[in-house]
Amino acid sequence: MNADHPRIYLNDTTLRDGEQAPRVAFTPRDKVVIARALVEAGVDEIEVGTPAMGRDEIEAIAGVVAEALPCRVMAWCRLSKSDVDAALDAGVSHVNISAPMSRLQMSVKLNADLHTVAERVRMVVSYAREKGLTVALGGEDSSRADPRDIGVILRAATQAGAWRFRFADTLGVLDPFSTFEAITRIRQETDLPIEFHGHDDVGLATANTLAAVRAGATHASVTVLGLGERAGNAALEEVAVALGHVARGRSNVSIDKLHRLAKLVAVAARRRIGRAKAVVGADVFTHESGIHVAALLKDARTYQGIDPARLGRKNTIVLAKHSGVSALKRKCAELGFDIDRDLATALLSQIRQRANEKAAPMTRRELQSFFKSACGRTS
Repeated sequence: MNADHPRIYLNDTTLRDGEQAPRVAFTPRDKVVIARALVEAGVDEIEVGTPAMGRDEIEAIAGVVAEALPCRVMAWCRLSKSDVDAALDAGVSHVNISAPMSRLQMSVKLNADLHTVAERVRMVVSYAREKGLTVALGGEDSSRADPRDIGVILRAATQAGAWRFRFADTLGVLDPFSTFEAITRIRQETDLPIEFHGHDDVGLATANTLAAVRAGATHASVTVLGLGERAGNAALEEVAVALGHVARGRSNVSIDKLHRLAKLVAVAARRRIGRAKAVVGADVFTHESGIHVAALLKDARTYQGIDPARLGRKNTIVLAKHSGVSALKRKCAELGFDIDRDLATALLSQIRQRANEKAAPMTRRELQSFFKSACGRTS
């Protein structure tokens, strides 16, 4: 990781926004276990829940707070003093107070105009600060708001003692280019650190998060596996690996911990991890194509942009429809069989025929039986 790259703080909201994914509900024990794993992986902040949901949620949040984890543990609040009181009841020291930024949401949700919302932000943030809480202001629907309106609200929040602004692309309507422009414009309205919170409705949450970082955002809101309402959020594992790899930035996350973390969250969320899921999917370091494998066996850099060892993973070669002689000979050698090129070529046609029939790679047991038979050995 390049020390000259800007430090980007990853704020994980798996336990709050991630839990809002359809049919996902974490037990209090799940929240503690996942929070511990997030800290072990090196996240800077955990948004642990919404105290206003009631006593059960307050107690679940309090259970995480009681762990005294070495990171910021934050609760999410609406723009109301009662939500702040519920957060205090849960024992947190940090809150994200969310306020609508677009005039549409101001009108529909609060029946209020811009200046009324700004004054309400000033009042609620001040109240939270008086109670000893640190406050980040969350800007709901920021991507559909006029930057000048956001500026009015941010000046009120800053005067009341807020220390960070979360720019939320609540409906996932941005692309990387408009994200860059939006964050650049907001930086002209405030000196507060900016956090970007992206939704993945059209599959751009991670790309938009990286664009926001490029424009000067210093915090990124993420979830493990991209869990979240509707299509989800920017994925922690994608953003963490991209920083310093394809994007300029560095985080505190240990990327070799991401695979275990993803499996832990998947079990708790009762979700399967897609085989092709970026970074943590079972097949992201699996190769079949004969042309690719032949080059890969000579120099892994030919068809491998990320060293799997950095993620605690390793390459896998499978034998199926698109396999070539090099892959077959390597697989034979791994199983203790030594075959020449002519035999490998003859066997390859049989393997491709079998792949067409079953549409799946050969298992280790099938390969052992196949090679024994081909080499004239008995089981």
